[in-house]
Amino acid sequence: MDRGQSSPEPAAPVAPSPSVTAPVRAVVRLRHQVRLLRKRRPTPPAVEPDPGAAAPRVLREQAQFFTFDGPAELASRPARKRRRRSRLVLYPETSRKFGPRAERQSRAQRCLLLLVAIVGFQVLNAIENLDDNALRYDLDGLEKTLQRAVLGQPAATGRLVALLREYLATHVHSRPLLLALHGPSGVGKSHVGRLLARHFRAVLEDGALVLQYHARHHCPAPRAAAGCREELARRVADVLARAEAEEKTPLLVLDDAELLPPALLDELHGLLQPQRPPRFHNAVYVLLSGAGGAEVTRFVLQNASRSGRADGPEELRAAEEELRASLRALLIRQHPLWEAAAIVPFLLLDKRDVVNCFRDEMAGEGFFPEQARAELLAAQLSYYRVAGREFAVTGCKQVVATVNLL
Repeated sequence: MDRGQSSPEPAAPVAPSPSVTAPVRAVVRLRHQVRLLRKRRPTPPAVEPDPGAAAPRVLREQAQFFTFDGPAELASRPARKRRRRSRLVLYPETSRKFGPRAERQSRAQRCLLLLVAIVGFQVLNAIENLDDNALRYDLDGLEKTLQRAVLGQPAATGRLVALLREYLATHVHSRPLLLALHGPSGVGKSHVGRLLARHFRAVLEDGALVLQYHARHHCPAPRAAAGCREELARRVADVLARAEAEEKTPLLVLDDAELLPPALLDELHGLLQPQRPPRFHNAVYVLLSGAGGAEVTRFVLQNASRSGRADGPEELRAAEEELRASLRALLIRQHPLWEAAAIVPFLLLDKRDVVNCFRDEMAGEGFFPEQARAELLAAQLSYYRVAGREFAVTGCKQVVATVNLL
């Protein structure tokens, strides 16, 4: 080429034709697939190296492709676990996606839940009503009054209050409550009857809801039993009708019940029957009777040595149950009225209780309640002496007459 002649310009790059790039892409694609197949192929079990064999041969048996790891490293490498890939759920873009349908609750299940809620509310309301009805009669105050004013009868007063508390917890009853207080003379039965009447007059705020019937006064011996029966039925019906109108529980106290003629006992037994109208079911009858006094006296004297010891509550409870059972068997033979009665026995009074009776009566009459003087007055009474203990024969019945002579 001549120096003076200018050199030609470099030619522009020519784009490769599709006939040339297609084979190259195919080779690259095959190579990529081969690599993937090699990676997914499981590793063959390790083979112990042969000391006499050449190293390249071991490499060729243990690995199908070249690595920079030695034979020992290849043999000690743990086999990889193949992970199973979860298939993805592909949703078309144009379609709507729906989740799993929730189970529909039936209407019966909803009604059941509503019923349970209503029953629970009614139960809570009933419990509140029970508390309100018991508070109306102030039984805690009655218990304190009996414990303070009645001497020597802790078991009897405790059972009496417990029975009243259980019955007066609600206003609706299936039958009336019949309390039968039995014991010898002078042990405090009539005194308890007066305390009950005074307490119920105060809490009921209506003296007409408390009936006190004395057999000696309202039905003396010359009077005909039929007239007494009609009068008693009329008075009881008036009290129960008034109590029903005021939604209260009346109290009917019958003293000297052992003197009631059989006609009146039959009338009382008829008033307790569940076939009577509902207003007859809501009432508290208290019978004060000396019937069974000999049985109570015999029981106390036979168990005087046991009562002197510190027996447990179970033994004392068993003795009381035995006494109530014997009294019930004795009274049922006289009249079936006592089958439905809750019997509360009043035991003999100890000499210490009689001394306290004298002190209370002396303080009430304006005398100074001197202990020595009260003991001197108590020594004038008659006593049963058993196992080193003294029980008053007439209880506190003669205390009032003796103090009046001072």
